[in-house]
Amino acid sequence: MAEQHLPLAGKIALVTGSSQGIGRATALRLAQSGADIIVNFRNNAGAAAEVKEQIEASGRRCVAIQADVSQEEEVNRLFAEAASAIGGVTILVNNAGTTRDKLILQMTPADFDHVISTNLRSAFLCTKAALRSMMRARWGRIVNISSPAGLLGSAGQANYSASKAGIIALTISTAREMASRTITANAIAPGFIPTELTSILTDQQRKFMLDVTPLGRHGTPEEIASAINFLCLPEAGYITGQILAVDGGMSMHI
Repeated sequence: MAEQHLPLAGKIALVTGSSQGIGRATALRLAQSGADIIVNFRNNAGAAAEVKEQIEASGRRCVAIQADVSQEEEVNRLFAEAASAIGGVTILVNNAGTTRDKLILQMTPADFDHVISTNLRSAFLCTKAALRSMMRARWGRIVNISSPAGLLGSAGQANYSASKAGIIALTISTAREMASRTITANAIAPGFIPTELTSILTDQQRKFMLDVTPLGRHGTPEEIASAINFLCLPEAGYITGQILAVDGGMSMHI
């Protein structure tokens, strides 16, 4: 495909947690639009290598780097290795996330801290690190992954809901601070998407998720990736500080 038809040619995208699920689909979609990709993973080196191979087969540059993005020293190493390998990040997708679902009375401080650290602290650390190269380029796209739970709350998910609500506030604050530098920050709130993260749901929980989704079906990682890709395009340069629910209508206001 000719470079003039690749809207993200010359851009370098880091997708955290991109060895599987939504992160994997996003890395592949951004590569289709011409971006070179940094695949980040914490544990699954084999899956990350497969994503890297697919991206390189499409003609884009790619590097896979292991890092726990909830840890500051790991984030600093990740960005240093990425810059040395393919250049400074100009697109950041904060996708890494986890759950430890329990009712509040049963939830331990460790359960709460682990989810906040993995989901929210990681987004702060990666945003801070990415802004250095984005500010030098005077261009950047940040897309954070929130959730309808961050908009509505969710029983048994106080830690997860708090982390995803925090993502929304972080997104808007970043958008306000960086607007003058032509750096946008937006968030996607995916609905029920079958991934490893949702594989632990019971049949009853899955039925409930579908019952509260007006479109009556689950979404796909590729549908979320397409929305993320759009927010990274030049055509989306006038969109910042927004929360886009891609959830089949689950969180629509009535």
